Amino acid sequence: MGRENFGSKLGAILAAAGSAVGLGNVWRFPIETGQNGGAAFIIIYVLCILVLGLPIMISEFLIGRHTHANTVGAYRILSNGTPWKWVGRLGVFTGWFILCYYVVVGGWTMQYTFLSVTNAFYDVPATQYTNVFNNFVSSPWLPTLWLFIFIGVIHYVITRGVQSGIEKSAKLMMPTLFIITLFLAVCSVCLPGASKGIEFLLKPDWSKVDSTTVLDAMGQAFFSLSLGMGCLCTYASYFDKKTPLAKSAVNVSFIDTFIAIMAGFIIFPSVFNIGMDPNEVGAGAGLTFVSLPNVFQQAFGNGSILAVVFSSLFYFLLFVAALTSAISLHEVATAYVTEEFNMSRKKGATLVTLTILVLGTLCSLSFGPLSGLTLFDRNIFEIFDDLSGRILLPLSGMLISIFAGWVLDRQLYRDEISNGGDLKTPYFKMLIISLRYVAPLAIGLVFLDQLGLFEFMK
Repeated sequence: MGRENFGSKLGAILAAAGSAVGLGNVWRFPIETGQNGGAAFIIIYVLCILVLGLPIMISEFLIGRHTHANTVGAYRILSNGTPWKWVGRLGVFTGWFILCYYVVVGGWTMQYTFLSVTNAFYDVPATQYTNVFNNFVSSPWLPTLWLFIFIGVIHYVITRGVQSGIEKSAKLMMPTLFIITLFLAVCSVCLPGASKGIEFLLKPDWSKVDSTTVLDAMGQAFFSLSLGMGCLCTYASYFDKKTPLAKSAVNVSFIDTFIAIMAGFIIFPSVFNIGMDPNEVGAGAGLTFVSLPNVFQQAFGNGSILAVVFSSLFYFLLFVAALTSAISLHEVATAYVTEEFNMSRKKGATLVTLTILVLGTLCSLSFGPLSGLTLFDRNIFEIFDDLSGRILLPLSGMLISIFAGWVLDRQLYRDEISNGGDLKTPYFKMLIISLRYVAPLAIGLVFLDQLGLFEFMK
């Protein structure tokens, strides 16, 4: 049986967009935007997408489609036996490593969807939302149960194959995600006082822009697009030869950025509606699972039908976003195992799933029974998060950029992005310049920033 491809260009775009759109669009982007000059940050972010994100995404697409192999096989083919083949192994390891803790948060989104649907937040005092979250994550069994269910959904999709599993689920989930996002944004901007939230998000405040803002924008652009995880390279290996790589990269970047900006329209009008200082809502889990349940209850009426619907759809949106990204991360490891070790898809996916279950459970229990197991005051979950975000992702992205800009044959690169000369590529020279000089330098700065060097120097 030959290697599967996506059945349509739309399916390929939606699958790649699903890989990019994830929890970071809601966890990080709105807060980064609000605290770094609003529209000024968005402008800088878009520029970073153009000069940093797109060149690397196009390169990952090119490497995957040209070889039609898993990420490890792709770099082995193109590296001609040089040590650059290890870039593929790093990408697969990074994607698998991230999935080990990402599935934990995926389980959290399912729990909070359930709590919202059952109106469990009715009459919860504002001071108790932290306790609700802490009691849940420290439970020895409930987060693990949701973790197993979340992984079970991923496993089902992966074992169905590329067209019947990944592509079909993307065609269902991405339009659903898009519709829910628009609905929630419209509901939020219609609240009294929403104009202040919109102004906070979209009014450029250049006085808040400094070198840290630029570094934050570069980091957000890099992490938000799923660069360096092997996802885009693996998915592109299922592209057909007629898929326009540059156009596909632009489409994926647009969808990812649109969802991120819409998340801001969902969150900030609601925050301003209840008179809360947006700088006090926190970020990450603190924003998503502590501040927002309280915000939604107050903004839409404690226990009201609208509060239940809004909150339920919001957490279901998070679940879908987490699921589409997790599916792509799982496929990176599954494609590697099945092709490199000549396994069936079912056996390969099962092996990957079992490893994720074991390590994901350890990450989940690190907030409860295993909370005392720490390294440098970081629990298991935090160690996985820090290593992937601060070291593995920047390192992988930098190596991909250098490999594409300096090692790959220039004519091969041009032939692939032009589909054998059928498409015009007036941006080719700028693309190579970015890959050779701009992207490695930018990622290097982000890398040093993630390691805390600049903060240490201050």
